[in-house]
Amino acid sequence: MPATGKSRQPAPARLRKRAEFLAVRGGEKRRGRLFLLEVLDRGDEAAPRVGFTVTKKVGKAVVRNRVRRRLKEALRVHAAGDMRPGSDYVIVGREDVLTAPFAEISAELSRRLRKAR
Repeated sequence: MPATGKSRQPAPARLRKRAEFLAVRGGEKRRGRLFLLEVLDRGDEAAPRVGFTVTKKVGKAVVRNRVRRRLKEALRVHAAGDMRPGSDYVIVGREDVLTAPFAEISAELSRRLRKAR
């Protein structure tokens, strides 16, 4: 275990290219107060992939990066096991992520990934 006391889980594969992000936009949208989750079923059984984005409406780069880091950590620590193989996910962060308790972010992310509304 690392010195921080958290168990280290591997992070899910990442979406990196713009074309991959745009492809996911054509999939299902799951809206929430903290973030928008876009889901695309690729139709294969490969590992799930995830991408994060935060628009400039949220704030300057420092604020956007804080939102992105909180979402990435919530996914890595609590919700990565809820992702289905063969799916791509794009998480569009909102400013409310900064003020929400971390447990609420994690629970909401898990719930949206499992498709429960």
